[in-house]
Amino acid sequence: MVKRKKVCVIGAGVSGLASAHAFNSRGHEVTVLERSHDLGGVWEPSRSYPGIKTQSPKDLYRYVGKAMPADYPEWPSGRQVYEYLRDYAAENGLMPLIRFSHKVTGMERRPDGGWRLTVEAEDGAAQVMEFDFVVVASGTFSDKNEVTHPGRDAFEQAGGKVMHSCEYTDPSVVRGRKVVVLGFSKSATDVAVNAVREGASEVSIVYLEPVWRIPYKFGGLVNFKRILYCRASESMFPGWSMTALGRLGHALAKPLIWANWRGLEALLTAQFGLKKLGMRPKTKIEDTISCGLSIATEGFFDFLKQGRIKAYQGTFDHYEGNSVVLTGGQTLEADVVVQAVGWKLGIPFLPEEVSQRLIDDDGQYRLYRLIVNPDLPDLGFVGFNSSFATVLTSNMAAEWLVRYVDGQLANQPSPERMHQWIDAHLAWRRTRRPAAKVYGGLCSAPYHFRHLDELVRDMGASKTSQANPLAEVFTPPNADAFGKYLQTVPSYQVG
Repeated sequence: MVKRKKVCVIGAGVSGLASAHAFNSRGHEVTVLERSHDLGGVWEPSRSYPGIKTQSPKDLYRYVGKAMPADYPEWPSGRQVYEYLRDYAAENGLMPLIRFSHKVTGMERRPDGGWRLTVEAEDGAAQVMEFDFVVVASGTFSDKNEVTHPGRDAFEQAGGKVMHSCEYTDPSVVRGRKVVVLGFSKSATDVAVNAVREGASEVSIVYLEPVWRIPYKFGGLVNFKRILYCRASESMFPGWSMTALGRLGHALAKPLIWANWRGLEALLTAQFGLKKLGMRPKTKIEDTISCGLSIATEGFFDFLKQGRIKAYQGTFDHYEGNSVVLTGGQTLEADVVVQAVGWKLGIPFLPEEVSQRLIDDDGQYRLYRLIVNPDLPDLGFVGFNSSFATVLTSNMAAEWLVRYVDGQLANQPSPERMHQWIDAHLAWRRTRRPAAKVYGGLCSAPYHFRHLDELVRDMGASKTSQANPLAEVFTPPNADAFGKYLQTVPSYQVG
C-alpha cells in the first residue's frame, strides 16, 4: 500500500489538469493553485488574441482517453481548446480541486520533507500552505517580455498605443489605424494577419531574421503531420541514446537525409515564394526543427505579396513623434505597436538554492526524463517536456511522475543513474544537437516517439509499439494507442 500524499499542482493549464487527474485518480489529496481567474493557461480566453488556433492537428493535441469533438476543425480555435479543457476538468472531477486567483509567490523546503508555499489570494492577502509533494505545471514562460525603446513615453502620451501580443484581445483597437508588429513568431504573424482582416489602414512587421515555417498542408494537399510527426522523420535526427550501430546507420544514410531536407527547403521556398520576398532563411531547416518551429499563419505570405503587410528586417531603434524609427533608418508611422517578443524563461517562485540545482549556467535545465531532478526531493515538473503534441507529452509525463513519486515505476531510477542520464542528455544537447538547447532544453520535439517510448517503458507497459509496426513508422503519435499501453502498466493502491 502506497501512502496517500497531500499534493499541490501549480497551474491549471494543459499540464496542470493532466497532473491533477493523474494524482487524484491514484487517491492522493490534490490542490491546484491557479493565479488566473479561470483554467486553460495560454488558452484562457482573456489571454488569447483574435484568430488564435492550434499549431497541431486536433488528433495530436489531446489527452489519452478523450478525443476532441468530431465537429471541431482539424486545427481548433483557441476558444474550442478552452472548452475542451473545461470538459476534461469537469468530466474528471477536477473543478472542485482548483483554487483560482491563487498566485504562488514563494516556496521553501520543510525540514521533514515536502514544501511550504507562500500564496497570494485575489485580495492580496498572503497565506502559507504545506504539501508533501509539489508539481510545477505552470510552464517556464509565465511572465511576458517587456522591451522599451527611447521615446515610448512621448509616443503613448501623444495617443499611441503599445501592447504585448497577449494583450491584443480586442481587434477594434486596430481598425482604421496604422499597426506595427515587432517580432516574427507565430503570434506576430497571427496578429499582423488579423490586423489586416480587421481593417487596419496599414500593417507592418519588423523582424530580425527570416525563419523556416511549415504550412498546415504541404503543397496545399498533404497535412504536415504525415511528413514531420512520424518515426520515419524522427529517424533522420541524431538521437540522444543511439547505439554505435545506430550512429553508423545514421552516418551511412547521411546523403539521403541531406537530400530530404534540401528537397523540403525547395518545396517551402516555392510554396511561400520566399526568394521573391527576400525571406529565404540562411539556416538549414533540420537545424531549426524544435519547439520553436512555427506553422505559417494562413494568409501571411499572400498578404506580403499583395503589399497588405509590409516587412522590414531589423528592429526598433526609437520612437519619434507618432512614428517608430528602425535600426535600418526606416521611419514607420504608427498608431498601435504590438510587441510579439515572447515570454521570459524562468520560474520566479522557486528559491535561489533550488534554481541553482535545477538550472546550469548556460540556462539548461537538469531534469531526468525532462520531469524530475534527483537533488530536489518532493518536486516534479510537468509540461517541461513540451513538443508538437504537448497535451499528450504532458499527459504521459504526469502518469510517469505519479508512479515515480509512489515508487511504482517498473524502471525506478537511482539518483546516480538519473545524474548520469542528465549529464549525457545535456552533453548531447550542447554538442550533437544544438537546436535542442532552445527553451533551456525543455523540448522533446522532434523526438516525440523516442521520449514517449522511454516513459512507457519506465512505467512497465507490456509493449511500446502498435500492432502494425509499419503503420507506426509512417503515422503520427496516437493518444489512444498510448492509452492502451497505460492499461498494461501494473496497478497499485494508495491509502
